[in-house]
Parts: sequence; C-alpha cells; structure tokens
Amino acid sequence: MKVLAAEDDHHMLAAIVDILEGEGYQVVAARDGRQALALFRSENPDFVCLDIMMPHASGYDVCREIRQLDATVPVVFLSAKTEEIDKVLGLELGADDYIMKPFGIKEFVARVRAISRRCFAVRPEPERDRDFTMGEIAVMPGQLRARRADGHVVELSLREIKILATLHANQGKALSRDHLFRTCWGGDHYPNSRTLDQHISQLRKKIELDVSTPAVITTVRGVGYRFDP
Repeated sequence: MKVLAAEDDHHMLAAIVDILEGEGYQVVAARDGRQALALFRSENPDFVCLDIMMPHASGYDVCREIRQLDATVPVVFLSAKTEEIDKVLGLELGADDYIMKPFGIKEFVARVRAISRRCFAVRPEPERDRDFTMGEIAVMPGQLRARRADGHVVELSLREIKILATLHANQGKALSRDHLFRTCWGGDHYPNSRTLDQHISQLRKKIELDVSTPAVITTVRGVGYRFDP
C-alpha cells in the first residue's frame, strides 16, 4: 500500500516516513503543496497525509485539488492548528481524519490502520485480503488483525501480515532471514537480521500464547524461521 506524506518540516516528515515504512507502507514524500500534487498525479497513492501550512499550496488547497481528481482516496490532515473551525474546514473539504500535532506514535499508527481498513473495504483484493489460519491463529489481512487461540483479537501492521503470509505460504520450510527480509521489506532495503528479529519478537508477543515456547513461528538456528502446520 502506497502513502503520500506531505510536510514542510524536515524532521517531522522524516519521522512520519519512518513510522509508515516501519508499518510496512511504501511512502512517497513531499516538502510542499505543489510537489504533493505532482506526486499524487504521478504515484496514485492509496491514501494521503497532508500538513496544512505548506509553501506554494496549503494542505487545504491540495485537498481541494485531490478531491477534483479523486473523490474517494482517503485524506488525513496533520496540523498544529487546534481551532475547531480549522478541523471543521478540513473535514468539509473532504478529509477523512484530522490529527493534531504533536501526536503520539501509537495514536498516529491507530489512525493510519483505520484508514487502511477502509481502503481494503472499498478496494478489496481477494489474494491480498483472504483470511488464513496458522495452527489455532486466524489471520485476517483485510482487517489488519489476528484472533489468537484464546479468542483475543490483536492488531497487526501491514509488515506483520506480510511476515505471517510469507511463512504460511511456505509452511514446513525453513526460510532464511535474507529471504524473509527481501520478501517482506522489498529489494530496496538492505538486509538486517537485527531488524527482522526485532519484528519477529514483537509479533510473537502479539500472537503466541506462550512466547517462551512459540507454537506459530519457530526459530531455525543458523537459518531463520519456519511455520509448521
């Protein structure tokens, strides 16, 4: 899933890109409103995150133009403007959400995942959204969720869904860390076993009933990881 992030503050933009890429999104970044519109036309993103106060064209202006080009693509405003009228104006222009700065990472991730679920509902893809099971775990990609053996439902990122789907598609096979990294991060990311191991560790905490004896994701020493049906 591709996201257009437009923000004129370099540090804020870098932080937004890091969060989104960490979740598993492909991100195209813009530093002003004019660049944001050009990238929207050329990249066809699945949804858009817009700062309001940007050079050349404000987030409001960009949103107006986007709505003329596409009436359905989700748009999220990110702004330090806290007046109610600013929020109302953004929503009246067709924005789907309005997040006030400063915001916490967990809040931002939750809002983005909610937008992603709406994207999946509007533009379903059978191969991408089909539910599957891993032992007693039910994985629901279209909802970015999984139901554990104890009935507890957990939230998952796009990256975590991709890792589980890759292990499920190769059940019984030991997949190397490099293979998982190339498949779940893409060829433009340099393989880093520490990054993968950290993701697996966090994923296990969500889906395994007993992290000390994982039943879904098995470590294969010297190789990588495996799912045994």
